[in-house]
Amino acid sequence: ARVLDVGCGTGAPTAQQFAEAGCEVTGIDISPVMLDLARKNVPVGTFFETDVVDLDASLGTFDAATAFFSLLMLPRPQIERALGRIHAVLAPGGLFSLSMVEIDLDDVPFQFLGAPVRVTGYLRDELREVVEAAGFTVLSENHLSYAPATTQAPPEIQLFVNCRRDHR
Repeated sequence: ARVLDVGCGTGAPTAQQFAEAGCEVTGIDISPVMLDLARKNVPVGTFFETDVVDLDASLGTFDAATAFFSLLMLPRPQIERALGRIHAVLAPGGLFSLSMVEIDLDDVPFQFLGAPVRVTGYLRDELREVVEAAGFTVLSENHLSYAPATTQAPPEIQLFVNCRRDHR
């Protein structure tokens, strides 16, 4: 299967696990430093410096895509655009797995491990609505409580949504 890892970072663990399972892995990220690490960690993968909101058909069509905590740094209108872009590069019936932090915020400054970031989140019902509006059928939802090993980040609820691209 051709798999797209959106916001692949260092390639570990997601791209690495797909490659080890025999998938053809393509990763995108906006950080050249992370992409250099991904190329070293997953030498059989293909990695591009691409912003998900600019994703287009030039990378081809994918059987599956993942976006593990990579969309939460975008404002809500860009998340909706990114979901549309992911939908467009998935084959009809393609699978999509998304994770976000459950929080009702839109593009709010936040300190994460001592670094300033901007964070967006949804409550689980809202996230489902946004995903479905982008043309996905939600197959399953799960949530986990996560308490970071550091006091610099608060505990959080992590949402995991597994979807299928509608045939439209």
